[in-house]
Amino acid sequence: MKVKKLRYSLFLSVFFLHGIAQKATISRADKNYDSYAYVDAIGNYEKVAEKGYQDEKMFQKLGNAYYFGAEFSKALKWYEQLFALYPNQDPEYFYRYSQTLKSNGDYAKANQILEQFNEKKANDKRGLLFKDNKNYLEEIKANSDRFEVVDAGVNSESSEYGSSFLGNKLVFASARDTGGVSKNVFKWTNKSFTNLYWSEIKPDGEMGTPERFERKINSKFNESTPVFTQDGRTMYFTRNNFLEGKRGRDANKNTLLKLYKATLNAEGQWDNVKELPFNSNQYSVAHPALSVDEKTLYFSSDMPGTLGQSDLFKVKINDDGSYGTPENLGPEINTEGRETFPFVSTDNELFFASDGRPGLGGLDVFMAKIDGDKSFYGIQNLGEPINSKQDDFAFLINSKNRNGFFSSNREGGKGNDDIYRFIENKKLDCEQTLSGSITDKDLKTPLSGVKVTLLDANFKALQVVQADAQGYYSFPVNCGRGYHVRAEKDEYLTNELYIKTKTLSTSKNELSVPLERRIKLVGVGTDLAKTLNIPIIYFDLDKSNIRKDAAFELAKVLAVMQEFPEIKIEVRSHTDSRQSVKYNMKLSDKRAKATVDWLVKNGIGSERLIGNGYGESQLVNNCSDGVPCTEEEHQANRRSEFIIVSMNK
Repeated sequence: MKVKKLRYSLFLSVFFLHGIAQKATISRADKNYDSYAYVDAIGNYEKVAEKGYQDEKMFQKLGNAYYFGAEFSKALKWYEQLFALYPNQDPEYFYRYSQTLKSNGDYAKANQILEQFNEKKANDKRGLLFKDNKNYLEEIKANSDRFEVVDAGVNSESSEYGSSFLGNKLVFASARDTGGVSKNVFKWTNKSFTNLYWSEIKPDGEMGTPERFERKINSKFNESTPVFTQDGRTMYFTRNNFLEGKRGRDANKNTLLKLYKATLNAEGQWDNVKELPFNSNQYSVAHPALSVDEKTLYFSSDMPGTLGQSDLFKVKINDDGSYGTPENLGPEINTEGRETFPFVSTDNELFFASDGRPGLGGLDVFMAKIDGDKSFYGIQNLGEPINSKQDDFAFLINSKNRNGFFSSNREGGKGNDDIYRFIENKKLDCEQTLSGSITDKDLKTPLSGVKVTLLDANFKALQVVQADAQGYYSFPVNCGRGYHVRAEKDEYLTNELYIKTKTLSTSKNELSVPLERRIKLVGVGTDLAKTLNIPIIYFDLDKSNIRKDAAFELAKVLAVMQEFPEIKIEVRSHTDSRQSVKYNMKLSDKRAKATVDWLVKNGIGSERLIGNGYGESQLVNNCSDGVPCTEEEHQANRRSEFIIVSMNK
């Protein structure tokens, strides 16, 4: 029987070790490991390793035991030995190894390992985010030094984390004791289970002495991460699968995590504890957060439909107190790693912890802005000192005074996890400029007086400007957000282009928009095919007959010549380099004649047409004799052009 730790989502695989020495010790270690008793497993494995025993599975499990316990520096020792002796590992080990290297400050090597992770798992979003933002340390540096951080004043030698505001109190989880005569011990850490405590936040920011939260909320298992409605009468919180003295288990006899709701009664006590209907014995649901209007509940889970090890979800809270169907926040937020500990500020910003995005190591805190339609944009790493080389999570902020709290297992703390208090001196508003030029598509010259409209990703107009004499325009925009730029001018076709702005506030966004004339300017020497965007008239190999698709395009030339009877054109036919020069010249003459005949047959006077073959003398690529080329490359040379030779009546 196993109990799930609150800080992590269920994502462990069971490994099997085939030892040949110290069999009894290895067997005990395996048993501890498979039951998540990592502290005991580490002790047994290390006894064997210290005697020089080397085994791939043992190094994997030692690294994993420390990694899953968020002791990344210790995990690094064993992952280094694993890769030194057995470099051909599954992709996930490359990612874990890179994370532990970051915990040691070795970002250069961590990035090298991430490159190898990308090669092994090219479609993994964690790798793609790194690939698309290899200067992520510059972004983090740009976002850093905006906070003053101190110990919150509520920490003990045990773990404290996952706090929430309740009026002038801070409610948080602590493993400092179980409140009973006998202590229930969590096998992952050999520490007590967590219960909820609260502490007064004094006017000067200092904290009162922590006191246990109400008895009806705390159980003999884990409680954590509460969130309260603004009126202080309803709370949602995380607890192991335990209600009214009954303990639930999954198919493997694990006790997972569930979300519960409690209300404040007339006597001022919390009771009526109920589990939420989308819980399950077979997966974990944890870490609730409420939207500003309190009509949406956010949470973390590994339920079916999860993209990674744990994802962020949301569910609608209906007016009658019922709930909608949970929705995954999607790949804009979630990765194949862990996304967890959501919090929504009154400024409508979603803060969350992730180890799947480029960061400093372990879990980092990120912020995404919530759009009016509940989409997300402008995801930013909060930078130092909120984030560190270790796990940083459970961020919450009072948007009025910019004070708040977060949790971390960074060096220098009192316990395994500690709560820190902060003051934000500068808000993270990632704003940029989107600019560019409006040009004539054919002449490549700037166009002045163009109406330029900025639209959001849903085509809602945001701002309108007029391009200056040099065709230049500029808009203020937000980081990491999709926009459309629409350019309009008389005598030109309207053009609209899409751009997604960059995530770094110091980055520049440039988008030039070419406009095409409604009425084309043509003259002697103009190729009608290019001017009117008519695709090249192709011929099959060694053939001169007009293909059906060629006839469709020739009809466009026909229409122009019918509308402008003064135009005379030369049909120029070209071949590829295969066959002899003489043969190709003859073939191109036949093709030119076939094209002219088609136009004459459809009503164009023969005196307005000239047909000439150029053979292989004017290739559009390097596919000359002896040069290996694809069929598509050769076909590009089998073409016709329509050059205006006269415009006189």
